[in-house]
Amino acid sequence: MSKALVLYKGKRAGILEETDEGYEFRYNKEYLADADADPVSLTLPLSEKPYKSPVLFPFFDGLIPEGWLLDVVLRNTDISELDRFSLLLLCCKDCIGAVSVIPIKENSDE
Repeated sequence: MSKALVLYKGKRAGILEETDEGYEFRYNKEYLADADADPVSLTLPLSEKPYKSPVLFPFFDGLIPEGWLLDVVLRNTDISELDRFSLLLLCCKDCIGAVSVIPIKENSDE
């Protein structure tokens, strides 16, 4: 299954993973140990326990472009509009705001 590194203000905040049951987001232990750490979203408060969801977390889904910009992406790729995780990995490496989502290659030990 696919994984992504989630950066918050350039810091490695956590890992977002597509699983057989849906999706899982977990904060990095090093990030949680930082006294200045902020949650990536108010809906994902700092926690050592992983967050699990059968659908892509609304916060991450909200990072995906909409309207004409989404149309441009869909016309220039073979990704389905329904494949929200693939769209997130493609479009959200350099989002407006504090959060970035970077795909992790399967052979990587992130």
